[in-house]
Amino acid sequence: MSELDFDRRIAAMRQFNRFYTKQIGVLHEGLLESPFSLTESRVLYELAHRDRLTATELGAELNLDPGYLSRILRKFDQQGLIEKLPSESDARQTLLHLTEAGHRAFAPLDERSRGEIGDLLARLSLDDQRRLIAAMQTMTSLLSDRVSDQSAPYILRPHRPGDMGWVVHRQALLYAQEYGWDGSFEALVAEIVAQFVQNFDAARERCWIAERDGGIIGSIFLVKESDEVAKLRLLYVEKAARGLGLGRHLVRECIAFARSVGYRRMTLWTNDILTAARHLYEEAGFRLVSEERHHSFGKDLVGQYWELDLQARQEGFSVII
Repeated sequence: MSELDFDRRIAAMRQFNRFYTKQIGVLHEGLLESPFSLTESRVLYELAHRDRLTATELGAELNLDPGYLSRILRKFDQQGLIEKLPSESDARQTLLHLTEAGHRAFAPLDERSRGEIGDLLARLSLDDQRRLIAAMQTMTSLLSDRVSDQSAPYILRPHRPGDMGWVVHRQALLYAQEYGWDGSFEALVAEIVAQFVQNFDAARERCWIAERDGGIIGSIFLVKESDEVAKLRLLYVEKAARGLGLGRHLVRECIAFARSVGYRRMTLWTNDILTAARHLYEEAGFRLVSEERHHSFGKDLVGQYWELDLQARQEGFSVII
């Protein structure tokens, strides 16, 4: 590749950056006609979506200078938008939490953001909306693979050709080894992923693949059940990757995406013997709505149906505002 070609690629990317920042109005003094700057809005977003995190965690998440973040938090504290609570597990840590005033301040900002993005998408046909979302996912995947913190234990990326076969293989093998489930479970997983690929709606559905050192270590799916209801499916984490917080990360990504595209409720089906997964769902705000005994996968099991109200006070992992 010649130096001239590389310079043209740089210019093309800078041109796109200028175009997109103008489209979403980040150059305005107050983002979305609010009194908050872009950075302040992102801080509010994180606090609205992740309950009680530390300033250190917040700064790392947004890659912000500690002094700059401290000034923002001090301003929010003076305005009564946040409160600081001592950590029950570590007295040295202070947990940040949005007050009711903070949630009221964030609500119109969130609504305007959704409205503006909705207006942008409404200009496009459904096919063009899907092309746009797919292109953005490609950008996220490519840049995350190369720019992410090299010390991170794993990366998350969208699915690619070949991933579905791996997911079926690993899920079938792991559940056979750990719970003694038979081949009918593999058939169920194969059916779920086949339907996902055949009916994939890039604007409303997603699969996250967790990867470390070039190998897949976990995955999760979000599928559309109706215009208002999303379904979490096929969460799994390789045994060697447990203890990294990956399962929690995958669940939070799923919830944050579901909220960002306008679902009002999430559902999932699991079995009571999957205690680690059930703990993650409960921690994320899901509630158990019903149970039923059944004989599946060669075993007598107790199936459980869980739901999450996405309109309630939000918890979960971050998505750019």
